[in-house]
Amino acid sequence: MPRVFIGIGSNVNPEANLRKSLWRLSLRVRLLAVSTVYRTRPEGGRPQPDYLDCVAEAETALSPAQLKHGVLHRIENELGRTRGSDSYASRTCDLDLLLYGDTALRTAEVIVPDPNLTERPYLVAGVLELAPDATLPGGLPLARAARALPLETLAPVPQLTSRLRKEILNGR
Repeated sequence: MPRVFIGIGSNVNPEANLRKSLWRLSLRVRLLAVSTVYRTRPEGGRPQPDYLDCVAEAETALSPAQLKHGVLHRIENELGRTRGSDSYASRTCDLDLLLYGDTALRTAEVIVPDPNLTERPYLVAGVLELAPDATLPGGLPLARAARALPLETLAPVPQLTSRLRKEILNGR
């Protein structure tokens, strides 16, 4: 089964929605690990609450499209995510397929790897924590592709990280 990495974030009741997102994800795929949770500033320049973001590592027999639309979008919908024209709006949860094995795919339905992966420090840090040897399709090490990112400026949330791992990974 392919090893996949999923970015998960929320800035609306974020602790509860990260927990709910991870729990629901664990019911649909084989959840292997959860990265450190980071507090991140919202993008887009609009005043809104900070996000809590992490990365989940999983295995699944689902195709990238099945995973994205049948699992990730379904979880977002179940947790009240609304999609509008503002791509930077606050959200209950945001689940993004970052990497799907060594697959490179660009269709109308799915783009893998996620085009924002190497631009967002919290995503890179999360993937590299779980898979220090992670490579992008084609063999480029993720650490090298994102080496200019300011990973040292990230704000980890260790207590929440520990609680989520205990509840989600050990609570099965």
